[in-house]
Amino acid sequence: MELVTPGVGLIFWQTVTFIIVLFLLSKFAWKPIMSALSEREASIEKALSAAEKAKLEMQGLKAENEKLLAEARMERDKILKEASDAGNAMIESARNKANEEGGRMIAQAREAIENEKRAAITEVKNMAAALSVDIAERILRKELSNPQAQQELAQDYIREVTLN
Repeated sequence: MELVTPGVGLIFWQTVTFIIVLFLLSKFAWKPIMSALSEREASIEKALSAAEKAKLEMQGLKAENEKLLAEARMERDKILKEASDAGNAMIESARNKANEEGGRMIAQAREAIENEKRAAITEVKNMAAALSVDIAERILRKELSNPQAQQELAQDYIREVTLN
């Protein structure tokens, strides 16, 4: 059993060695290790805060981009609506102008037709008057005592006259 249980001297020297190593570590190695750990902890904390700050900035930029995109869409819709309204106004203006021009041309054509009609009627009246005067002149030149002969003469003159 002696192999399993250590001796008192061994325990004493192991304790003394442990205390010396502990003293040396605390005197020379503990502060640099702890400062390195503190620095590492601070740099990790700084990196985490920077990452959180970057995340917040990204969220802000994303919100701003969405806002700008919404404004751009609204501006696009506004421009499209204005263009559509302007196009409709131009079409309506052209339609009104064409209707006015067509009405004016129809009125001018009717007026021209009416003038031509009056001129034709006047010309027919003048022709009829001239023919009447010509027939009367021919009848008066020839003295006829017989009314039947006058009638026949008038019929002959009418047949001779051709209307053009």
